[in-house]
Amino acid sequence: MQTNPDTNSDLSFDDFKAEVLNDYKIAVTSRECSLLGRREVLTGKAKFGIFGDGKEVPQLAWAKAFKKGDWRSGYYRDQTLMMAIDKLDIQQFFAGLYAHTDIEADPMSAGRQMGGHFATHSLNEDGSWKNLTAQHNSSADISPTAGQMPRLLGLAQASKIFRNVKGIENKTQFSINGNEVAWGTIGNASTSEGLFWETINAAGVLQVPMVMSVWDDDYGISVHAKHQTTKENISEILKGFQRTEEEDGYEILRVNGWDYPALIETYQKAARIAREEHVPVLIHVKELTQPQGHSTSGSHERYKSEERLQWERDFDCNLKMREWMIASDIATDEQLSEMEKAIKKEVRDGKKAAWEAFLAPQKQEQHEAVTLLGNLAESSPNKNFIEKIKNELASDKEPLRRTIAAATRKALRYVVSENTSEKRQLIDWIDNYFETIQPKYSAHLYSEAKENARTIAEVKPQFDQNAEEVDARLVLRNNFDALFTKYPEAMIFGEDAGKIGDVNQGLEGMQEKYGELRVSDAGIREATILGQGIGLAMRGLRPIAEIQYLDYILYCLQIMSDDLVTVRYRTMGKQKAPLIVRTRGHRLEGIWHSGSQMGGLIHLLRGMYILVPRNMTKAAGFYNTLLETDEPALIVECLNGYRLKEKMPTNLGEFKTPIGVVETVKEGNDITLVSYGSTLRIVEEAAKELQQVGIDAEIIDVQSLLPLDLDHNMVKSVAKTNRLLVIDEDVPGGASAYILQHIVDEQNGYRHLDSKPQALAAKPHRPAYGTDGDYFSKPSSEDIFEKVYEIMHEANPEDFPKLR
Repeated sequence: MQTNPDTNSDLSFDDFKAEVLNDYKIAVTSRECSLLGRREVLTGKAKFGIFGDGKEVPQLAWAKAFKKGDWRSGYYRDQTLMMAIDKLDIQQFFAGLYAHTDIEADPMSAGRQMGGHFATHSLNEDGSWKNLTAQHNSSADISPTAGQMPRLLGLAQASKIFRNVKGIENKTQFSINGNEVAWGTIGNASTSEGLFWETINAAGVLQVPMVMSVWDDDYGISVHAKHQTTKENISEILKGFQRTEEEDGYEILRVNGWDYPALIETYQKAARIAREEHVPVLIHVKELTQPQGHSTSGSHERYKSEERLQWERDFDCNLKMREWMIASDIATDEQLSEMEKAIKKEVRDGKKAAWEAFLAPQKQEQHEAVTLLGNLAESSPNKNFIEKIKNELASDKEPLRRTIAAATRKALRYVVSENTSEKRQLIDWIDNYFETIQPKYSAHLYSEAKENARTIAEVKPQFDQNAEEVDARLVLRNNFDALFTKYPEAMIFGEDAGKIGDVNQGLEGMQEKYGELRVSDAGIREATILGQGIGLAMRGLRPIAEIQYLDYILYCLQIMSDDLVTVRYRTMGKQKAPLIVRTRGHRLEGIWHSGSQMGGLIHLLRGMYILVPRNMTKAAGFYNTLLETDEPALIVECLNGYRLKEKMPTNLGEFKTPIGVVETVKEGNDITLVSYGSTLRIVEEAAKELQQVGIDAEIIDVQSLLPLDLDHNMVKSVAKTNRLLVIDEDVPGGASAYILQHIVDEQNGYRHLDSKPQALAAKPHRPAYGTDGDYFSKPSSEDIFEKVYEIMHEANPEDFPKLR
């Protein structure tokens, strides 16, 4: 596509007209898809619709500036852009609306996200990277407003890294000298979100090639801009960000969203500034409309005045472009009317084809199920009941898979006491159906590549015969040194991570050695630190994003939960973001420096690994493992372990802690004690004291909470000791309950128990300040001793008389 027909003197008027007419065809096609898409929702064929109508023309101008290698991080109004760069056609648009589970039919998410959520494919079938510089790239969208912003920062920062960091010049499938621009889009009302402001500020500080478009139609759902934005004007209140000759900042541009020539000029200017100068740009696209309102969940006639509605009809961007084309002798009204009529038919045909393709496999599955139900009915005394189920299923003209599955499963209730080949055939079909169909909705939560983090074998640390014991932080520091040498694409950033080498000196001297771009300080802005990591990882780099304390994970938890952990899942394995999140926690003082939110993290972060090493050697081994694979993980270092003594390994950067593998730290016969992290040291202390009264405890370190004990070794210990106590410093019902359920339920540990399995957790409040606060808030050695003794007393009161 020609990028700027207005200023290209080599373009003939006929060529210019052809390009403009093609643009208008895309705009009208997109609009017709929106209009017909809304009807499909209202008729019940689709669940929900949110469309890009009213934003078509500015996206045509954007498409002309959007080059191969560039990235988009947008929101759910950008369908015209995707059509203009040939990443979305009519049938794919409707396939996404219908939630077609075939990735070829709906390349955006294979039905896992509602329509309007766009993505391109970064990965080959085997999980390896494509050449991202040879294609237009869209990071997979998420619904939460402004949630796309933190990731956008990292996508833009990657260009700065590729342009300025030595040793990664050969990564040409990811960047050509950092010339790529990251393009963001957001609705004007969503600029009220804190994530928008945090990202805007961070991009200005970092000076990265980012172009941010604000689509301004005066409303946020039904709420007018006067309730959203000071002065009702985002570019006005961002004036302080405008760069000057003396100070860095943004280039801020304003343009009306219905002015086709001005939009093209504006987007060309923005692209040039960002691409060549590596300066962030904000484009305030004003006077846009939303012809169908926010979504299919309501009508905008309820909250817009008749005057406003008439203005929107008069200033519809497609209409204004049409008027300009006629006034400029590019086309006549008759020519455009004929084009519009043809497009309407094309969209209707594409919609019909998408619906037929969506139903085709389900009709085949319906046919198979009806046949089996008929056979079952003929062989059963309960024929009438089964035939009723069969007939209802057969009469469904547009069957859903839930209907098919429900019908076949309910039929089995009528033959529960029968033993026929027809029953066996139906059971086999149902089992096979779920084995085949369930992955369409569940696959790719984690990597399904042949080699993934769970397959990397343990490599034990090696030590010289007279290895000295050093502060444990030095093991981490020296291991990071080895990793940064081994992986030039690796980098780390966070609060205090750069100049001072992190608050616990685990990165001491690393910035001086590897430079400020690879070992970087960041502002106090956890959400965008996390977002930097996502964007950088999506572009083939290996970032480690440091969140200073575990408690402060809460500041970026929404981004981790909604974006990072769902990247692979929501693209059906077509994108990945192998970000390592480094933090430290457990066992200090005070409400906000010693929390243990592990239960919450376990539930909210399915899709990444949660690793809880008990010491720094184990932590270093996890970093070494993760940098050999391509999956995201959270590593929680023990905050009170940096000054404890550990031996310095000789195979730094090479030894590996296995993921999903527990370790038996002490063998015993009387009871199994399971824990992790800092609490494990207290368990070890208690075990020594228990030994003195004749109780021989076995201690297991889970090491990783997600995944947990893939080899089911914990239940083997319970089978030996017949008793179980899980200890951690999370609140009751948190991680200890999760571990307990895993052993008793998933591993069937209940079969081996002679005593009630129990959990010993912290109190249900955050830890109080001070050493005494820690003692009375979290499990102590005495708590563990007394709980174990109580279990043994119940089992054998003679040998273990009541303690108190």
